[in-house]
Amino acid sequence: MVDVGGKRVTRRTAHAQTVVSLPQNIVDLFTSPTDLQGPKGPVLTTAIIAGVQGAKATSQLIPFCHPLPLDRVDVRMELRGQDLIIDCETACTHKTGVEMEALTGANVAALCVYDMCKALSHEIVIRETKLLSKTGGKSDFTHSEHKEQTK
Repeated sequence: MVDVGGKRVTRRTAHAQTVVSLPQNIVDLFTSPTDLQGPKGPVLTTAIIAGVQGAKATSQLIPFCHPLPLDRVDVRMELRGQDLIIDCETACTHKTGVEMEALTGANVAALCVYDMCKALSHEIVIRETKLLSKTGGKSDFTHSEHKEQTK
């Protein structure tokens, strides 16, 4: 692992996003804008829990990631047409950033959606995962697409 012993403790945040494309037959099963009842139960509610667990377990899953005392993990989902947009925001006050935790949380939530819906269709596609922004540490970052969305 990288030695972060000499770094300053600062407030660190990160926001990652994963897009999951769902076939129309799954989209049609959404009983409300907030959840989908699948064969295994409430899909989005379960995926939110999985995303939080994934963010918290990042150092166990990704070699050389420092274990971090996360102050906040927020996983949100929104259906836009056939795309399920999964946002994961993380925060902590520490010597190293939380980008990997946000990226892992978004991905684990997407994998959970796939697992919860695979009995309905295998046409589910986990399309993209990206870091939208991070703060704290040496430099802040905002993805160019995210800059345009927040204007």
